[in-house]
Amino acid sequence: MTRWLCAALAILALLTGCSSGTSSQPLADAAADATEPGRDVPLVDEPLPVMPAPTPQLPVTVESADGPTVEVADVSRILPLSGGVAEVVYSLGLGQAMVGRDEQATFAEVADLPVVTDAHSVSAESVLSLQPTVVIGDTLTGPPEALDAIRGAGVPVVLVPEAWTLEDIYPRIQAVADALGVTGAGAELIDATRQRVDAAGAQPLEPAPTVAFLYLRGTAGVYLLGGDGSGADALIEAAGGIDAGSALGLAPFTPLTSEALVSAAPDVLLIMSRGLESVGGMDGLAEVPGIAQTPAGASGDVIVVDDGLLLSFGARTPAVVEYLAGQLQGWAAP
Repeated sequence: MTRWLCAALAILALLTGCSSGTSSQPLADAAADATEPGRDVPLVDEPLPVMPAPTPQLPVTVESADGPTVEVADVSRILPLSGGVAEVVYSLGLGQAMVGRDEQATFAEVADLPVVTDAHSVSAESVLSLQPTVVIGDTLTGPPEALDAIRGAGVPVVLVPEAWTLEDIYPRIQAVADALGVTGAGAELIDATRQRVDAAGAQPLEPAPTVAFLYLRGTAGVYLLGGDGSGADALIEAAGGIDAGSALGLAPFTPLTSEALVSAAPDVLLIMSRGLESVGGMDGLAEVPGIAQTPAGASGDVIVVDDGLLLSFGARTPAVVEYLAGQLQGWAAP
């Protein structure tokens, strides 16, 4: 969770509802299917792209993003503490060495690995019980006390920069690769990722739809509208859309009001799967104030993406851009 999001949550008040109907548009159908019991979000069912298994060149000395210089001499038991970092580790061809995961690592290939986080907080005890030879996260990984405890036990901990734009992905991939002694594999993965992202958004849309990213946690009274720097804005724009919050000049995460929604006038809503579930699915979403008064609310055009995927900014991000671009092209088609 970004510092912007944390600040927004601190000032947010619970909103109460109004009502609206929805129509059976293709995006609405996909969103409804995604929230049926036992159904997965219909997004990325392909396996992660994986480089040929590299031979790590060790030891390596790297600078962790939180300051310390770290020597990594053994990558036989890797523990990523970020969903996006886990995707990168796996795609670098080092998946067999992963011994655990963060709860945001939601791709199928690591589903059986033990989870060592709870609500974004790392458990040092859980981490150390897996006897990792290297722990790698990003600058959102915490709390600091847990990282200090892991380091105090003699385990190298490397943090890489967080990523909130598509361009941020590439130095992040390289930083992970460098820390694991597979610099060459990192360069290859960057090339493959960049080509796929660029190809996904190559077709301009006329008209370009306005897309509002809603961060919802209905059970906690959290209703936010994404804006410039939310991470979703970069994905929307790469897919050919216009980010509604950015167009209004909003901060990354702004408390959602019916007035803001009406002003944004989104053609399409982008929502994470747990957020949609937390407000009661499509029927509950229709009750959120302001939804009924938007073009997206009237048409039922909603795109749903898995929570662990949308803002992961890892090796699956090209597939996210491809999916969003395909959905928005469907909206723009006559």
